[in-house]
Amino acid sequence: MPQRPAVIPQVPNFSSGPCAKRPGYDVAALDLRALGRSHRSDLGKELLGRACQETARILGLPPGYRVGIVPASDTGAVEMALWSLLGARGVDALAWETFGLTWVSDIVNQLRLPNVTVYKAPYGQLPDLGQVNFDHDVVFPWNGTTSGVCVPHGDWIAPDRAGLTICDATSAAFSMHLPWDRIDVCTFSWQKALGGEGAHGMLVLSPRAVQRLESHTPPWPMPKIFRLTAGGKLMEGIFRGETINTPSMLCVADYLDALAWADAQGGVAALAARSRASLEAVEHFVAAHDWLHFLAQDAATRSCTSVCLTVDLPAEQVRQMARLLAAAGVAYDIAAYKDAPAGLRIWCGATVEPADVRALMPWLAWAYESVCGGA
Repeated sequence: MPQRPAVIPQVPNFSSGPCAKRPGYDVAALDLRALGRSHRSDLGKELLGRACQETARILGLPPGYRVGIVPASDTGAVEMALWSLLGARGVDALAWETFGLTWVSDIVNQLRLPNVTVYKAPYGQLPDLGQVNFDHDVVFPWNGTTSGVCVPHGDWIAPDRAGLTICDATSAAFSMHLPWDRIDVCTFSWQKALGGEGAHGMLVLSPRAVQRLESHTPPWPMPKIFRLTAGGKLMEGIFRGETINTPSMLCVADYLDALAWADAQGGVAALAARSRASLEAVEHFVAAHDWLHFLAQDAATRSCTSVCLTVDLPAEQVRQMARLLAAAGVAYDIAAYKDAPAGLRIWCGATVEPADVRALMPWLAWAYESVCGGA
């Protein structure tokens, strides 16, 4: 057995969801005044409204953009957007990993829209962004959580587009710079963006998206939890904290704590810098070890949050590496997503300390040498 590294990560939580809690997190520090109270009470609405307002402020959303809390995590937010907004135009859908393919399936197999163009790429690559028709509505993930491949910037999105851009940014929000003037609908979840608790999604709408909602009535039945309009007008209460269904006020307190931490760090710029520092630690290690590779084939498309790696070993030995790291208490839940190529996936979002990522790297070599004798 090779010698174990001397330094271990202080927090070994590198799962890509639920993600690590913020540094210094203490559940005892949460504002729990709303526990056992109605979310419709003055206090409940105040806290829910604050979650929407602080999200908009810290993300730096443009005037007129709205933020709402919706059910069912990022999945609920994406599907609410698809069911509520699509059908007025053709659709271009982009997919290069599991979740993008899920939204394609929703559009093609569930909504059964007639004018759909799908642009796919295998794990590790992006489709040709230059083919996208912005006369259509465009549905895409900013970051492929299960492949570690993200779009490199927003310049490919037409500023004078006729259609809407609907962006699943759940593993990009608060850790990557998003060009809000190019995004009409954005979704994410607390449990990825800032290490919050699960089950709640966030839906960001631009004025153009609101105009679509108020001018387009989808031809299919709309479940109650997807309804964003009443009498042809936006249900503005959703974007002031009057949620469609009952939220967990404990989770709300947890998210408000995470937002306060994000603000104290310096907002999105500082959080993105933390994620980039973690990615750089992985890049330096990969460059020095020829048995380890990024799944993302182009360095410009490497995710700084869901960092996906491949190992020059059979799949079962790679899984064995992940089990060894968990048993040693240095890295939990870092095996690749079940649909992705065998490998390791290390969450490097803003709530992970870059020092912990640096401490983890020698342990990857220890695990590799342990399962193959250094061959």
